[in-house]
Amino acid sequence: MSTPTVRRRRLGVKLRALRDARGLTLEEVAEKSNGGITVAKLSRLETARSAAKAPDVELLLDLYDVDDRELRTALLALTREGARRGWWQSYRGVLSPAYEDLISLEAEATSVRTWQIGVIPGLLQTGEYARELMTSIGMSEAVEDKVDALVEVRLARQSVLTRESPLDLWAIIAEGALRTRCVGAGVMRDQLGRLLDRGRRPNVTIQVLPSDSPPHVGQMGSYSVLGFEGYADLDVVHVESLTAALYVEDGEQVGVYRDAFERLRAAALSVEASAERIEQIREEHGPR
Repeated sequence: MSTPTVRRRRLGVKLRALRDARGLTLEEVAEKSNGGITVAKLSRLETARSAAKAPDVELLLDLYDVDDRELRTALLALTREGARRGWWQSYRGVLSPAYEDLISLEAEATSVRTWQIGVIPGLLQTGEYARELMTSIGMSEAVEDKVDALVEVRLARQSVLTRESPLDLWAIIAEGALRTRCVGAGVMRDQLGRLLDRGRRPNVTIQVLPSDSPPHVGQMGSYSVLGFEGYADLDVVHVESLTAALYVEDGEQVGVYRDAFERLRAAALSVEASAERIEQIREEHGPR
C-alpha cells in the first residue's frame, strides 16, 4: 500500500487539529460547508489518503475562522507542495510505489535511525556493492533489466546526507553484514572504506553490533525510523521484506521501535570501537 507524502500527512494533522480546536465533528463541518466538503472528503484529507486542493483548504480555514495570515500561507504552501514532483518520479516504471514512498520520506525527514542485520544501509552503499546486492536479491529477469537504473537511484538517494540541511543518520549494523563476501574484487573492501569515510561526517553515526553479542531485540528484523523534527507524530517506521515493505505509523508502535533502537545502541560497540572493527574487517577482505 502506498503511504501518503509527508506534506499531505502534515497538512492532514493540522487540519484535524484546527477542527478539534473548534469542537466540530466531521458531519458538522460538512453541514457548515453547504456541500463544499463532504464527510468522506474531509476524512480523506485529515488522514492524508487524498491530496488536498487549495480551494478545499481555503474553505476549511474559513469554516474554522483561521485569520492568522502566516498560518494560512503555510498551510496553502503545504497544499501546493504536496503535488510537487520529486526527482525520483522520472524513474517511474522502474521503482515500486513502496520504494517511491521511502525516497519521498527520506527526502523530507530530518533524521533516520536504522538497524540492519544483513546488509549495509542503502544511504551508505557504494554503487558496486548495491549492484551485487540487487543482482543477488532480485531473482528475476525483470529486476535484472532495471539494475542500472536502480543503482542510479540508490546513489541519488544519498544526496540527503550532503544537502544544505543534511539528514542526520544513525546506523547500527550487525557485524555479519560487514563480512559478506562479494564476487567482485575489492567490492567489500571499498564498501567498508565508504563506511569509514561517511562515519567521519558530523551528521552520520555508525555503530557495529558484534557477532558474539547475547540475544537482542534486533534479531526480530531490520528496520528504519524516519523522524521529522517538530512533527514527532509524523514519524514513520519502514520495515522491508523480500517481497514487500511495511510502514508503521501508529504512535505507540513507532515508540516501540524507537525504544528497541535505543537498546541496540546500548548493546553495540562505541563509535570509535566500531570504526576500529570496520577497519579490521576491511583488512581481512584483502587488497583490491
